[in-house]
This record gives sequence, C-alpha cells and structure tokens, in this order.
Amino acid sequence: MPILTPGRRWQPIFYPFKKDKLGNRLLIRLEMLYKGPLWGCRQCGNCVLQETAFICPMECPKGLRNGPCGGSTPEYCYVDETRPCIWYKIYERAFQSGREELLMEVLPPLDWDLVGGEQLGRLAGQVKKNGVLRVFTGLVSLDKAKRQRTWDGIFRPVRQPVWWRGDSVYHAPKYEGDASELERRLKAGEFVITAEVQPPQTASTNRLKQNIEMVSKHASAVNFTDGASATPRMSSWACSAIASQMGVEAVLQIAARDITRVSLQGTALGAAALGIKNILCVTGDSNRLSPSPRGRMDIYALDAIQMLWILREMRDEGRYLDERNIKYPPKYFLGAVASPSASEVKFQALREHKKVNAGAQFFQTNILFDLGRFEEWLNALAARNILDKVYILAGISPLRSLRSAQFLNKEVPGVRVPEHILRRMEKADAAGNAQEEGIQVALELIEKLRQYKEVNGLHLMTVGWEEIIPRLVHDAGLSQS
Repeated sequence: MPILTPGRRWQPIFYPFKKDKLGNRLLIRLEMLYKGPLWGCRQCGNCVLQETAFICPMECPKGLRNGPCGGSTPEYCYVDETRPCIWYKIYERAFQSGREELLMEVLPPLDWDLVGGEQLGRLAGQVKKNGVLRVFTGLVSLDKAKRQRTWDGIFRPVRQPVWWRGDSVYHAPKYEGDASELERRLKAGEFVITAEVQPPQTASTNRLKQNIEMVSKHASAVNFTDGASATPRMSSWACSAIASQMGVEAVLQIAARDITRVSLQGTALGAAALGIKNILCVTGDSNRLSPSPRGRMDIYALDAIQMLWILREMRDEGRYLDERNIKYPPKYFLGAVASPSASEVKFQALREHKKVNAGAQFFQTNILFDLGRFEEWLNALAARNILDKVYILAGISPLRSLRSAQFLNKEVPGVRVPEHILRRMEKADAAGNAQEEGIQVALELIEKLRQYKEVNGLHLMTVGWEEIIPRLVHDAGLSQS
C-alpha cells in the first residue's frame, strides 16, 4: 500500500505509446523512485496531486479526476468493495487540511501523448521559462501570496494546458434567449415536471412512441437514460431523436462511461442538428453493475464535469477541444445529476458547485426519500451561493414493492431509503397492497417537496412503470399546461 495514498494500487503503471529519449526515460525512473512508494503512482504523466490533497485520483477505478461519482460513500468503493472510495478520502483530507477550495479547479482529461511519461522535465522547463532566480526568491519569500503565485507559475501551466484553460469560477451562459422550451419554462418560474421513459431492449419503437406520447401530456420534457446500470438498451440519442420528431421536448442523456472526447463533440453537434436542445451529462454506472460478461471497468476517458466544460466551451466560445473554431456553434441547455444522499453533504455540495461552475444549468437529483438529508444539502448549496445559478428538479420514484425499496437502499449507489419508509413498505407488503403504499409515499414526498422554494420542479423516474405517471401528476395536482 502506498504511504500517502490510502487504498491499494488499482492497476499497474501506464507505459508510453512511443519510445522516449534516454534523458526522459531516466527522469521517469527518478519520478517512480519516490512517487511509487509514496502515492502508488501509475505514471499517468498528468499529475494533479497538489489539487487532490496529495492523494492520487488515479486510484479511483473509474479514473475520475474531478471528484467522486454519485455512489461515493465513507465505507467503500462500490466498484470494488475491498477498498475505500479514493475521492471520499481526498475530500476528507482536503477539508481537514483547509485545502478544499483547491478541489474546485476543473481539471483536464488525460493527455494521452503524456501518459507513461515524466513531469519533472516539464516543470524544470517552466522554472527556466519563469527565471530560476525569480522562482527561487519567490519560493523563499516571506510573503505567502508571492510564494503561492510563484508556485502556481510553475505548476498551473503544466496541469492546465492551453487547450483546456480550466479554472474554479462560475461561467454564466453567453447566449441570448432560451436554448429550449424546458429552459423557458424554468425561467418563467413554472413548477416543471420532467419524466423518464425507459429505452426499449428491442429495435421496435411502437411501445416507446406510445410511452412518449402518454408521458408528454403530463411532463414538460422527457428524459431517456443512457445505458443505465451499464445494461444495453436503445441509445438515448435515438430515443431523443424519435421524441423530437414527434414534437416532444427531449432530454438527451450522455454517460461518460461510453463516450470519448471525439464522440462527445460529434454527438453534441448531431443533437443540435436533430432539434435536441437539452443535454444531461452523467458519469454513468460502472460496468460492475452490468450483466455478465462484464467489460472493462476503467474506460472513463471523461467525467461529467469535463463533459460539461467541453460542451459549454463549444456552445459559448464556439471552439472545439483542439481549439478549432466552430462556424455555427450548437445551442443547448446543459444539465447534470446531483446526489444529495451520497457521501457527506459538504462533499456533495462542493461537487455540485463544481458542476455549476463547469456549465450545469439544471440539476436532476438522484431518487429522494430522505427529505431531512435533502434539506441539509440545499442549505449547503445556499452556503456556497449557487442556488441562484442552477435549477433543481427533485427526483421521485414510486416504489412498486418492498423488494424494490430494499434493492434501491442496498444496491443503487447514492440512494437511501429511510427506515420508516422501509417499515411502511414491509407492513403494506404483508397486507398485499405494497404498490399502492409506494404510490402514496411518492405523493407525500411530492407534496413536501413543493414547499421548498429552492425546488423548481420534479423529475419522475418510474423505471419502466410509465403508466403511473398520469396518476402521480393528477393526484399531486401538477397537471402541465
């Protein structure tokens, strides 16, 4: 186990894709002499240890570089329960040492030209560029601010290349008007309903179209999951395109698990061309949750925050990741998933703040059952002064059985079902009316959520039970005009 990074090495070190010069190979060996034992270094060539409380984020099985996934817990990593969630440990140490605001910087994805290489040479080059004497005097200065500026002058250009330019500040949308009807309704102050329609496991679209037509009468926008639980279904973009052709407002979901930086940018352009105006960026479930045989667990080339950053830059700056200009930039309303019940509230609030800074304009929360925890989360967002920068759609899922309640509580990352609801479902199950009890629980939660001024609407997740949506909307008095 590395001395300064809790948890064991997830995978062996990276190796370069090209033969390097002898001098660089010697520097690689030198780096590994101290980085290996101290941090379990995988030689990613894109080191960000200073920003991650000196715990290597490459220990994360998903390789996430901007914070935890929605399944983060203090107990263990849900991908590999034999080890801790490395991002929980990073957040824990950062808050303990007063370095938590360093976590707000949006860090770039790996530059694979550098993977397997060294960083010492690039840092030395930056010292030379800034002036060796100036750097020395700056680092030994009694002025703390000057020391920090000198330090940043060495490390920031190395970790933030010109093609990325990541920072830790909020970027308001630059376009005029509304990118979508969903955005227009939210801006107008409507209490909005969005709902999921589960993509089919077949090439037939008959049932899909029926569900879209039914749900669209009760929801402002229809969301289609992208390989939920790492299980193959019809793609989100195909379902979204069908909805758009039917004149229904769609929310395209893009999971980082199955996307590259090339396909992300191409998908964004294609979505705009097909009339899809809402994009929801999610990290996505690990292949650990997929049916057997399972694919690679570490295929995350991007995380949700990096996707938001890239899409915002395409839209607002008219620029591809490789810095080419886009003659006719796409226009869309960007969203992200929020997880009030995952990890510690202050950790999640920082994570959500970072998503807002990166470009998230609305949040769909994970399924909510514990409103006490949800209120703590709202207060934490308010303390970070971001509630006026993002719309919140609270996630509701009616329980169909005691078994489904237990499954959500134990198996679905980021979802917690309080004991009092589990007891209600247990009694209802014994009485033979668990499904009706689950609907009543959902209606009670909806009534309470409507009292929160910070909640701008609901996102209904029925997991294949779309026919219950009309009743939920009607009984809750939430019919959409």
